[in-house]
Amino acid sequence: MPIPMVSPAKQAMRRFYAALVKVEALLAGLFLILMVALIFAGGVARMLQAPQNWTIDLASCLFAWACFLCADIAWRNDALMSIHLVTERVPRRMQRVLLYLNYAIITGFLGYVVYAGTWLAWVSRARSFQGIPGVSYSWVTSSLAVGGLLLLVTTVLKIRRALQNDGLLRPDPADAGS
Repeated sequence: MPIPMVSPAKQAMRRFYAALVKVEALLAGLFLILMVALIFAGGVARMLQAPQNWTIDLASCLFAWACFLCADIAWRNDALMSIHLVTERVPRRMQRVLLYLNYAIITGFLGYVVYAGTWLAWVSRARSFQGIPGVSYSWVTSSLAVGGLLLLVTTVLKIRRALQNDGLLRPDPADAGS
């Protein structure tokens, strides 16, 4: 049987997504480390009677970004908390219906998060970030839109995989070897 060819566009998209996943993990870890370092440095500065209030503000910004990036990483790896108390007790077909219903609710919610985050980033663009004059508050609020978009992409990929597993969508020939 011949090995199916994958289009160059699809290969490029897969490479882009793989790079995005790596950058996301790198940034999430970096933001968490910087957040802890900034809070520690702010505490030390305060103890030395030279408070640096901007450290806590910048750490809050990094926390917002890290939360969304880490949420996407956890969602992609099925590492979020879930309760199977009800779904385990229903027939397999109903489990699949509940799965798709859950994905539909998540998709709708994340669509709203992206919209609301984009709107919030836009309306807060003129607002100065607390403690750091000259820096727009949109740097914090845009974490909502970007994080929601990353989570939405992950959700769409999960839906696609579920549809393929259920035979409702033709499997990708490039995935046949893996």
